[in-house]
Amino acid sequence: MEILDLIVIGGGPGGYLAAERAGHAGLKTMVFEKRAFGGVCLNEGCVPSKTFLNSAKVYDYANHAEKYGVKVDGKTAIDQKFVVQRKNGVVKMLVSGVEGQLKRNHVIMKKAEAVIEGKTDEGIVIKSGDEKFIAKRLIVATGSMPVVPPIPGLRENLETGVVMTNREVLDLDHIPEKLVVIGGGVIGLEMASYFSSVGSKVTVVEMLNKIAGPTEAEISKILQKTLERKGVEFKLGAKVTGVEKDGVVYEKDGKTEKVPADKVLCSIGRRAVTQGIGLENIGVNMERGAIITDDMMRTNVANVYAVGDVNGKVMLAHTAYREAEVAVNNILGKKDRMRYNVIPSVIYTNPEVGSVGETEESAKQKGLDVKTVSIPLTYSGRYIAENTDLDGICKLVINKKTNTLIGAHIIGSYSGEYIVAVSAMIDLEVDIENIKKLVFPHPTVCEIVREAIFSI
Repeated sequence: MEILDLIVIGGGPGGYLAAERAGHAGLKTMVFEKRAFGGVCLNEGCVPSKTFLNSAKVYDYANHAEKYGVKVDGKTAIDQKFVVQRKNGVVKMLVSGVEGQLKRNHVIMKKAEAVIEGKTDEGIVIKSGDEKFIAKRLIVATGSMPVVPPIPGLRENLETGVVMTNREVLDLDHIPEKLVVIGGGVIGLEMASYFSSVGSKVTVVEMLNKIAGPTEAEISKILQKTLERKGVEFKLGAKVTGVEKDGVVYEKDGKTEKVPADKVLCSIGRRAVTQGIGLENIGVNMERGAIITDDMMRTNVANVYAVGDVNGKVMLAHTAYREAEVAVNNILGKKDRMRYNVIPSVIYTNPEVGSVGETEESAKQKGLDVKTVSIPLTYSGRYIAENTDLDGICKLVINKKTNTLIGAHIIGSYSGEYIVAVSAMIDLEVDIENIKKLVFPHPTVCEIVREAIFSI
């Protein structure tokens, strides 16, 4: 059996970057991916959904061009088949780029399933088809898959095509007249934003009394109102009790209602992929179906690491990237640790939501003495110049004891692009007085952070 320095199971963001970094460092590395390199993110998640959302943004601009002094002759229309075709082209280009990077770093790529068979004195035994390999070190990066709960009719209608997950919706080549989205989290809201913009009557059914999960409450309310203005209807505090071929049945306030639908998107959440890969053969500890790791990405088994969605910590591609680097650095003897408190998140609706760190609510739950400042994005000249809907805000959370930022929550244009700057301020624990000395380019929307700091 061939012995390798490192084997990575899973070729998504965490897996392919770990393999790339290890190969670059000179480790003899092999990576297995059973579907397509790039994983969910590149093939059926982050990137393809953003091509959809950008098309919707252009379509929105065209439909409301007169607000900006631009006259458009004739009726605008969305060509959904072309949107899907363009998405496929973007995916193909990026997947090709990932494979090229792996080759350049001398990583052995295997498009096949891999199973952990056991452990010997030489390392971990990996079986793939008729082949066996020994890994001195192993990184598990098998990702996650959509949760499909036991709601009556859900699985049956998934098989008929009435119900879609994030995978099927990004191949939908027509615009449904009526779309029901089960789940008001990030994926559900992004797709609700897209299909509402391009002509569907969209209804979001969410069990909680707010949308966007842990998103800061004030930001969540603004996002909901913005999407409602665009035609999205929300059924909050509603429990789905059945899915039929022509609609979704739910209970709210003791009453049973039904929302008609041509298509249904199930976006209730995701769960780690840990079944069928042989983790039990080497005794890897798990909790609620996810692999338990420490902040160095180590499992309880020596020389076995887990990165990305499979550890269930923060299911975001950029989290997986950083976890991959931490794992490989520790393998190389460079001590490194994850800092989950400074991972930014973005909801790519129109407008965008950018968040990082503590909310006012979470900070108080942790017993932190905080103060907050919330100002409208109309303090930014560029924001006013480029927008006609002016509901955006920037909310900062400050630790009174240390006089440092511990949270930032922004809804408005470009927020996903500059939230990283605030992440750095939080990570480096920059004193508020020193942040005031930073020079922001003018006019930019990111100046709102400076304006908020001076409003404290």
